Formats: sequence, C-alpha cells, structure tokens
Amino acid sequence: MKKLINDPKNVVDEAARGIEAAHGDLVEVFYDPIYIVRKGAPVQGKVALVSGGGSGHEPLHGGFVGFGMLDAAVPGPVFTSPTPDPIVAATKAVDGGAGVLHIVKNYTGDVLNFETAADLASAEDIEVRSVIINDDVAVKDSLYTAGRRGVAGTVLVEKIAGASAERLDDLDTVASIAQRVNDQTRSMGVALTPCVVPHAGEPSFTLADDEIEIGIGIHGEPGRERIKLEPADAIVDRLLGPILEDLPFASGDKVLLFVNGMGGTPQIELYIVFRRAAEVLKEKGIDVTRSLVGNFVTSLEMQGASITVLKLDDELTELWDAPVQTAALRWGR
Repeated sequence: MKKLINDPKNVVDEAARGIEAAHGDLVEVFYDPIYIVRKGAPVQGKVALVSGGGSGHEPLHGGFVGFGMLDAAVPGPVFTSPTPDPIVAATKAVDGGAGVLHIVKNYTGDVLNFETAADLASAEDIEVRSVIINDDVAVKDSLYTAGRRGVAGTVLVEKIAGASAERLDDLDTVASIAQRVNDQTRSMGVALTPCVVPHAGEPSFTLADDEIEIGIGIHGEPGRERIKLEPADAIVDRLLGPILEDLPFASGDKVLLFVNGMGGTPQIELYIVFRRAAEVLKEKGIDVTRSLVGNFVTSLEMQGASITVLKLDDELTELWDAPVQTAALRWGR
C-alpha cells in the first residue's frame, strides 16, 4: 500500500486542516468535535443544510460547503459515520432561525446518528427535517444499509436543495424539493479495482485482473454480479438499463446525466462513459439537458464510475442552474 499520509489515525483531521488552508475564504473548520461550516454561518432567515458521513468520499461532503449548497458538513472516520455530537454541534452552528435540513445517505450508521442528532437539536428548539438519499438501484439491502444505498445522487440533492434554501424558501419547501430530487434520481456504479482504507492497509475486497463488479457500493459493498471485463459501451449498457427501467424514464423526459468517478478513474474514461450513456438516452427519446462529469462522490482510490440520471422539470432545472460557490462545484457567481 502506498498513500500520501502520515499517521492513519490523523487522516481526517489533517485533511480537514488542508481544506481549511486551501479554502479559508469559503469555509471554517472546527475540530473538537470536527465539522466544517460555511464562512459567515449562520445565515439569518435561511434554511440551513447539513450533511455528512464517513470520510473517503471527497469532495463529498466538505467540498460542497458554501454559497448555494451546504451550510455544514460533518466528516466521520474513513467509511464510518460521525457520531451525534458533531452533527448536533454543526446543526447549532448554522441554524439561522429558519430551521435545518439534514441530508443523509441511507447507511444504517448515518441514519441512526443523524436521527439522534435531530432529536437532540429539537430539544434545543431547533426545527430539523431530514431527507434520506437512496438513489442506488443496484441492490435493495447491503452490508451497510436496510433498503437502497445513497450514492452519487446526494450531490444533486445538495445542489438543488441548496439553491432552494438560498432563495429563502421555507423549511417545508426546501425539504419537499430535496425529497423530489431524490425520488426522481437513479444511480448505479461499477468497480474495476478495490480501494484501501488507510487504517486497514489492505484492499477492502478482491478482484482478479480481468474482473469487474457491477453495482458496487461506495464503500466497496458487493453489487449485483462479478463479471469479466468488457468494453466500456457494454458496461454502460449494463448500468444504464436498470436505471432507466426503475423510475421508469420515458421518451420525452428531460434529464440531468451525471457520470461520477470513484476516485481512481481518469477523466478521459469518464467522458467515454458519458458519450455512450448520452447515445443510449438519445435513442430512447430522452433529452439530456444538463450534465455533470467528474470525481464528486469517490471511494478513495477505487477505479470505476457510476451513472446517475435525474428526471428534470422546469423548477429543478432552474435550481440546478442557480449560482453555487463551493470548493468542488461553482458557477454563476
């Protein structure tokens, strides 16, 4: 194993200090307990958005703290949920009097700890709502979750709900929009190689040189099937078929197509994936009106990709296009 780290026990803390050093104009980082907040928080009269989860998926979530997205992110240990204490601290730090929305990926630890934190914050008269992200169509239950996993669709929820909050929608509206994005989003991924958790020092699973895992989770959880490596177009077809069938998507739909890298995949390969996915959607009469390509929800250095499709309407398109200024996503400002 080769990693650019010092002590494995200090990976999250040192990375957070790096985020603060690089993006001090956008965020402020607290360390006891650890959480990242938008510079100038709280914003009075605005619904605050808080998300988080295990580290190792960067830029999710700390890279999406800032104008038009999250007000706070709570990083847990690598691939491990943060405890309720930092979630409560972050929630209190960004509450501007209009309530707080927790955006939670559907993993058992995340769900339980955010629920506990919401209860504790409510006891201090902070109104908290939650939306559970479960966009992964690959499997219903996995090693870490009951029900579908929350994966790359989380970015779309954070961006669109963040724009809703930025225009000063009330808590009910922001929560409803976040839920709508989740309900209209489907994702599925593939792994070409495993990843290595720093404190473990060895791959989290094994794949032969000629094998890939279809439907992998962002922690290396098993997917639908393990097959021999195929050309990119065949892999895209395997991922996109279940996505389109699940909502289902139909001719005439307008969609956002998001191809996400898992951390170790070159951008050139992600564009090859996007090209094929866009071709298939066009053949089915589905209009790709918005796009996103890059490494946004990663699994350390895993080679692989995921495809996410969001069914758009006029309001969701407007909110996607709204200005955003974070470390990892920025336009229009």
